[in-house]
Amino acid sequence: MKFATKAIHAGVEPDPTTGAIMTPIYQTSTYVQESPGKHKGYEYSRTHNPTRTALQNALAALENGKHGICYASGLAATDAVLKLFRPGDEIISTNDLYGGTYRIMRKVFEPFGLKFQFVDMTDAANVQAAVTENTKMIWIETPTNPLLKIIDIEAVVKLAREKGIMTVVDNTFATPYLQNPLDMGADVVMHSVTKYLGGHSDTVMGALVLNDDELAAQLAFIQNASGAVPGPQDCFLVLRGLKTLHIRMQRHCENAAKIAQWLEENPRVGKVFYPGLPSHATHDLATRQMRDYGGMVSFELKGDDYDEAIKVMESLEVFSLGESLGGVESLCTHPASMTHASIPKEERLKAGLKDTLIRLSVGIEDAEDLIEDLNQSIAALQTA
Repeated sequence: MKFATKAIHAGVEPDPTTGAIMTPIYQTSTYVQESPGKHKGYEYSRTHNPTRTALQNALAALENGKHGICYASGLAATDAVLKLFRPGDEIISTNDLYGGTYRIMRKVFEPFGLKFQFVDMTDAANVQAAVTENTKMIWIETPTNPLLKIIDIEAVVKLAREKGIMTVVDNTFATPYLQNPLDMGADVVMHSVTKYLGGHSDTVMGALVLNDDELAAQLAFIQNASGAVPGPQDCFLVLRGLKTLHIRMQRHCENAAKIAQWLEENPRVGKVFYPGLPSHATHDLATRQMRDYGGMVSFELKGDDYDEAIKVMESLEVFSLGESLGGVESLCTHPASMTHASIPKEERLKAGLKDTLIRLSVGIEDAEDLIEDLNQSIAALQTA
């Protein structure tokens, strides 16, 4: 199937009892058994739930994977991956990444004995230099959050495979509509389903997709044993969201491209971070690796004045100031104080994340209205 057809049909079958075309919300905790151990594949909803099963199958299909495993949040999915490792194991991660990922690595798992290195992965040589005999996993986030750097998945996977190192790709920003890391050799794909896959800012969820049977069994065991599972209502909402993923992402990309171009031409804007711009440092790689450039745009004002950046964000009317991204509505975020506040300032600055950076999750409204909103907000600086 082509992507649009898969988005609507993959993993979903009419309900066998009623013929309902939409997967029912199986709002139940337990299932009746004919005899001890003799059941219809379901015993307890922490372990399995029919609504969740349908979603997991759909996500696996969209990522061209064999196994999909859903968790209560993106960080719960990250947590499950990190639980595969033992004290002394080393993990290499990109240094420009979601603050919550940094926090769980540094604050939760490092005290248990895991070791982490955060490097600039835009040059695969930096990854090569960081590898030691104890390196067990490389965590790739591309496009990165919030500077929209593009990491060469195939190059990193190649050097990892030569040394028997697992690769995990956070594909949240791109979604399977724009890139499929498993097809590039990655071992596991992680999604914060909360974002584009759900797409309507109404649920929190995470997912892992992979092909390896043994690894999938380990992660499913952790899912069940640790209990960080999504409820059937949330699974239903995401199943609904997936059906429009392709058309939503197309509009996100179209709008983001227009806004990025407008920002780059605005005399009050200093720097724009968007992989679709020819001026972007990894634009050529993005063109080769992705089908389009995504719906996220970050920018800095000329002069890097903190108060001016705050005033712009406070003046927006169509863009809402808030955490998260990937919903149909446009959001504006101040990474330094919101999504990336858990990363120490010196680490943020080393990665290029200034306190004046503004991150936009461009929604699917009319682009002209979004540009006018940015225009009035930035223009207000001249009258202040």
